[in-house]
Amino acid sequence: MASMYASRPLIGVGLSLVFVTAAALLAAMLSGGAPQSLVVIVAAAFGAYMALNIGANDVANNMGPAVGANALSMLGAIAIAAICESAGALLAGGDVVSTISKGIVSPAGLADTRVFVWAMMAALLSAALWVNIATWIGAPVSTTHSVVGGVMGAGIAAAGFSVVNWPTMGTIAISWVISPVLGGVIAAAMLAFIKWKIINVEDKIAAARTWVPVLIGLMSFAFAAYLALKGLSHVAHISLPVALLIGAVIGLVTGLASRPLIRRQSAGLENRNRSLKVLFRLPLIVSAAALSFAHGANDVANAVGPLAAVVYAQSTADVAGEVFIPTWVMLIGAVGISVGLVLFGPKMIGMVGNQITKLNPMRAYCVALSAAVTVIAASALGLPVSSTHIAVGGVFGVGFFREWYMSRRGNAEGSIMPRQERARRKLVRRSHFLTIIAAWVITVPAAALLSGICFLGLRLIG
Repeated sequence: MASMYASRPLIGVGLSLVFVTAAALLAAMLSGGAPQSLVVIVAAAFGAYMALNIGANDVANNMGPAVGANALSMLGAIAIAAICESAGALLAGGDVVSTISKGIVSPAGLADTRVFVWAMMAALLSAALWVNIATWIGAPVSTTHSVVGGVMGAGIAAAGFSVVNWPTMGTIAISWVISPVLGGVIAAAMLAFIKWKIINVEDKIAAARTWVPVLIGLMSFAFAAYLALKGLSHVAHISLPVALLIGAVIGLVTGLASRPLIRRQSAGLENRNRSLKVLFRLPLIVSAAALSFAHGANDVANAVGPLAAVVYAQSTADVAGEVFIPTWVMLIGAVGISVGLVLFGPKMIGMVGNQITKLNPMRAYCVALSAAVTVIAASALGLPVSSTHIAVGGVFGVGFFREWYMSRRGNAEGSIMPRQERARRKLVRRSHFLTIIAAWVITVPAAALLSGICFLGLRLIG
């Protein structure tokens, strides 16, 4: 048994190498044996490696709270995430992607095709390396920020600091603060509302029959608008007012339809907090699936964008501002995420769901809802946000709110016993908090440094 447990990481690495090799062989078959096909083959291997790391790190933010709340088993979470991530990538993934990653680097600085290809390959490899390192140390980081840092570092190595669009980088830096703070505040506010209206009332079951359908309707509104705005943005252009209207209609219908279901589920339940957990499990599972679909539709395109850019540049000898993502490139991204999730995802799912703070279905519901609401609010205000930072910020927000709430309740009732005080201080693990914050802060510069080194190495080889 001990030898089997010790060999599990080696099995994961071996299967990962098989997938990367398969992606390279697929690129070799589709490139038709052209002289420049070797570059496409290597870029496909880099893209597959990046997709594996997205599955290992980023998907945990969607599934971690549901697993931590025991609403889903680890196996169930992995199965739902794999299906929804792949569906989001293949059905609603980006047909068009900006090859310069949304204006991070001036196209004039990478006008030469060879330099451009090296830069995109360096960005892809460095982002994958950094996400891999972050997963190893147990820190959920933004894969989009990793790609942005990679593009910036390669651009600096290729053409100097003047090639970088520093105002755009400034807005991305602002998102490091905006995303987790907004996510945490909204999640804490939702938990406060649930405590006020459901948990801390005399007849909890009656209160749940009144308010849980309202919360389900709110969740349906938020996720319908979120999917319309973000998850389906590549299929059809949907403005914010239209997305909100779609969300409002679906939310109203779902809220009304859930009333008889909640009434049946609550029949015979005891009037205590544990009984309430049953009523939040299904909404939590649905929200996790919706988040995974939207993540697959958005972040996969960002991750394989540099690969699509390399394929386009090698086939046309041109550098375009926007390129179409070939189906086989999206397939590498979609399958790679699922493979990475199955092989390495449990570690990060456990970190987000169990090790930062203790979650139950109500708290996890607040985290999931805050993710969708924060993205909608940020879109309305024109603020850049990271879905990773929002989700983890929501977990922190719930934990810190519970600490504040217990402290306030203890002060109202009298002095807090030393043992209770010690328990209160452990509601959020400070070591994980500091590690994750540090990883967020250094993601862009670390990916940029790695990318600069990779670019110089590729230029020497080329």
